[in-house]
Amino acid sequence: MKRLVIAEKPSVAQSIAKVLDCTGRQDGYLESDDYLVSWCVGHLVELAEPESYDGKYEIWKREDLPIIPENYQYQVASATKKQFRILKDLMHRSDVDAVVNACDAGREGELIFRLVYEEAGCNKKMMRLWISSMEDEAIRSGFEHLESGEKYDSLYEAALCRERADWLVGINATRLYTTVYGQILNVGRVMTPTLALVVQRDKDIKAFTPEDIFTLILRTEAGDLVSKKFKDREEAKALLEKCMLSGKVTITKAEKKEKQEKAPALFDLTTLQREANKKYGFTAQQTLDYTQSLYEKKLVTYPRTDSRYLTDDMEASLPLFLENAEKVSGCKPTEETNFRYVINSRKVTDHHAIIPTVTAGKADIASLPSGEQAILRLIAVRLLEAVSAPCVYAEAVLEGECAGEVFTAKGKAVVDPGWKDVAKVLEKKKTGSDDSGLVLSAEFDTGEEISFGQAGVKAGKTTPPKAYTEDTLLSAMENAGSDEIPDEAERKGLGTPATRASIIEKLVRIGFIERKGDKKTKYLMPTRKGEALIGIVPESIQSASMTAEWERKLLEIEREQYQADQFLGEITEYIQNLIEENRDISESQNRMQSMYEPVGICPCCGKSVIEKSKGFFCESNECKFALWKENRFFESMSKKITRSVAEQLLSKKKAKLKGCKSAKTGKTYDCFVTMEVNDSGYPQFGLEFDKKRHVER
Repeated sequence: MKRLVIAEKPSVAQSIAKVLDCTGRQDGYLESDDYLVSWCVGHLVELAEPESYDGKYEIWKREDLPIIPENYQYQVASATKKQFRILKDLMHRSDVDAVVNACDAGREGELIFRLVYEEAGCNKKMMRLWISSMEDEAIRSGFEHLESGEKYDSLYEAALCRERADWLVGINATRLYTTVYGQILNVGRVMTPTLALVVQRDKDIKAFTPEDIFTLILRTEAGDLVSKKFKDREEAKALLEKCMLSGKVTITKAEKKEKQEKAPALFDLTTLQREANKKYGFTAQQTLDYTQSLYEKKLVTYPRTDSRYLTDDMEASLPLFLENAEKVSGCKPTEETNFRYVINSRKVTDHHAIIPTVTAGKADIASLPSGEQAILRLIAVRLLEAVSAPCVYAEAVLEGECAGEVFTAKGKAVVDPGWKDVAKVLEKKKTGSDDSGLVLSAEFDTGEEISFGQAGVKAGKTTPPKAYTEDTLLSAMENAGSDEIPDEAERKGLGTPATRASIIEKLVRIGFIERKGDKKTKYLMPTRKGEALIGIVPESIQSASMTAEWERKLLEIEREQYQADQFLGEITEYIQNLIEENRDISESQNRMQSMYEPVGICPCCGKSVIEKSKGFFCESNECKFALWKENRFFESMSKKITRSVAEQLLSKKKAKLKGCKSAKTGKTYDCFVTMEVNDSGYPQFGLEFDKKRHVER
C-alpha cells in the first residue's frame, strides 16, 4: 500500500518527492513504490459565489441583502479543475491507504488541504507533516514524526470560521455600499481598516498647523545645555536676559553610565519587509516574492512566519547555520556570541524565524537575481548580528540651573560597537564616534558652577506626522488592535505576515491608495475614492477592533473553548444589523462623484469628466461621452488611454504619444492623437505627425 502526500505547491512537492525518492513522473504527481506525491495550487476549493445559491444574486440589489447561506457551498476553482480531478482520483486509488497533509503548517495550509479532502469525498486515514524548513533533513525528520490529522481538527474548524466570516462581511458589505453609492466599493475586514489607517494619517497631516517653538541654548565647556521648549519667543528672550546677567550654570545632576543595546531579534516576515523597504525601497510584495523564491530554492527557511526566535532543539545546529551565514554575507559575528539571544521555543508559533539554510552556504549567490541576493544577505547578516555581543556605549546626562530654569545636555559615545560592527564590511559605516557635543571625559560635581561663553534662542517649528511608507504601514498593521488580541493568538494586528503585502497591493490596484515619491522612498497616500469610502462605512468595519475580537475567539475555537456555531451566529447577527441600519439610505449621485478627482471638462455638456475603473466618463448620467481605457484605435498602436492622455485630449483636443507600435510592420513611431466629438457625443480619433500628415481611422 502507498501513502499519498499532498503539498501546497508543485515546487514544495518536488522537494518532498526528492527526499522520499519518489522519481516516477506522472501527469500531476510523482510516484514510487511507497509514495504518491502531488500538490494543490493554492486554494483549489473555494467558497461558491452568491449566484450559486440563487440565480437572482447575479444582479446586485440592496433588497436581496443580507446573503447568509444556510449550508455553505464550495466550488473547484475553474483554473485548477484538472489538478483537483488528479488529487481526487489519487485519493480514491485502491492502493492508497493514507493521505498526508504536507501543506504549509498553519491555519491556511490546514484549510487548503481539508477542503480538497472533503470535496473529494475522501475518508482514508489522514496524517499531518509539520515542518519549518524545506531542507532535506527537515523533511526527512518530519516524515519520521508524522502526527494524526485529527489532532488538527480544531485548527481546521477555526480556519473555516475565519473564511466564512470574511465571506459574509466582504460579500454583504461590498454589495451594500456598491448598490447605495452606484460604484463598486470593495469592503473587507482587513482591507478597510488598513485603508482607514492611511486616510487618518493623511487627515492628520492636512489638519496639522505648525507652531513656533523656541529653546534657549547655553554653550559651556561641557557642551550645549538646552532649556525646555517655549511657545512664546518673548518668554525665551526674557530668560536669556536673566541668564546673561548670571553668566553661570549651577550643576544639579551629573551622571555617567555604561549601557547596552542588545542586538535586534531575527526576522519574521513583517520585520524583513520593513527592513527591505527602508534599505532598498522594496515593496512588501517584492520582498515576499524574493523570499518565497529563496525558500523554494532551499536557501532560506519558511518565510510566512510571525516568529523572531528559533526553537530550543535548533541550538546544537546554530554553529553550522552561522558558518553558512558568514559565507553568504561575507560578515562575521563578534568574538563573543550568545545563542540564547535567539533561542526561545515559547515564542515560536507555527514556524521559527527566517534564517539562511545550510544549503545557502554552498549556493552560487552571484547567479541569483539582484533582489534575491539583497534579501538573502539581509537575512544572513541579521542572524550574525542577533547572536553577537551587545553594543556598549557610555551615556552622560548633565543638568544645571540658571535663572530658575533647568538646562539639560545628553551625550553618548560608543565604547564597544558589538553587533553594530557586524555589517561594517558591507555598509562601510564608522562606529565608535561621539554622538553629541557633551564632554564625556569631564567630571562635574553637584553644586559646581560652570560658566558659559555664549547663549542664544533657537527658533523652530513643530513638524507634522509623516505619510506612511510601506515600512511604517506594515508596522501599523502589525500593531493595530494588538492590545486587544491575546498574546497566544496566531494572528495579531491586521492581516497576517503572508497577507499584508497583498492587502496593500490590492488597495493600490483598486484605486483606494497610491504610491507617491522617489524610487527609494515612496509614500502611501489615499485617493479621493479611498477617503470617501472611509467616510461612509461604519466604525465597526474600519476599526481593527473587529479583527481583535475575531482572533480572540478563533484562538478559543482552536483550543476547543468556544463553539464555531456561536461565532458564526454572532457574525450573522452583525451583518443583519448592518444591512438593516442602511436599509433606507438614499444618496445622490453627487456624493459618489466626490470620490473622484475630475480629469477635465466634458466637451459635450461642460460637466466634469471623472476616472473610473474602465475609463473616463462624464459625471452626468444623461451624457454619453466616454473615453474607454480599452480602445481599438489605441490598441492598434499598442497603447491605452491613460489619465495623462485623457487630460490632454480634454484640454487640448490632442495628446502626444511616444513609442507607438504598428500592428502591421512592427515599427515604432511618435505621433499626436487628435480628438473630435460628433453630434451624438462620441469621440472620433485621428493621427497627426510632425510633417502635419493627418490620418483618419
